[in-house]
Amino acid sequence: MELILWRHAHAEDFTASMQSDNDRKLTSKGRKQAAKMALWLDSVLPSDCTILVSPSQRTIQTAQASGRPFNIVNDIGTGSSADQILAACNWPHARVAVLVIGHQPLLGQVVSKLIPEIQDVNIRKGNVWWISYKAGEGVFLKAVMTPDLVNLST
Repeated sequence: MELILWRHAHAEDFTASMQSDNDRKLTSKGRKQAAKMALWLDSVLPSDCTILVSPSQRTIQTAQASGRPFNIVNDIGTGSSADQILAACNWPHARVAVLVIGHQPLLGQVVSKLIPEIQDVNIRKGNVWWISYKAGEGVFLKAVMTPDLVNLST
């Protein structure tokens, strides 16, 4: 199974005028980060990849940058757990790659749960961590990508 964890891009700070943390939207920097990562992901993701997204505005906007269809899943939101995220992904049994667009510290907790040698993971805004599982081989970190490494002019 291929599990791709994408932390939402840079978002505005929470203000008193917002009803909840889920109302925070991407900044202009965040929109650029999302566009860069979407470009890279489009070049490496299988066409049948399932995309699961937290119900927050910043994760939805990050997903929209991909131009691919996605499903909003409450069990990936800020109030969930690593176990809920893994269950929503059908880890490790999903037959297609699953891209999760979510939040820190939850995505870091997923990494630490799947790869115990890596603890206290802080997935930076806009970054992608790609984890693979193969029967008989186990779990391994396949890639880590940051928007800074993606050139939009290519």
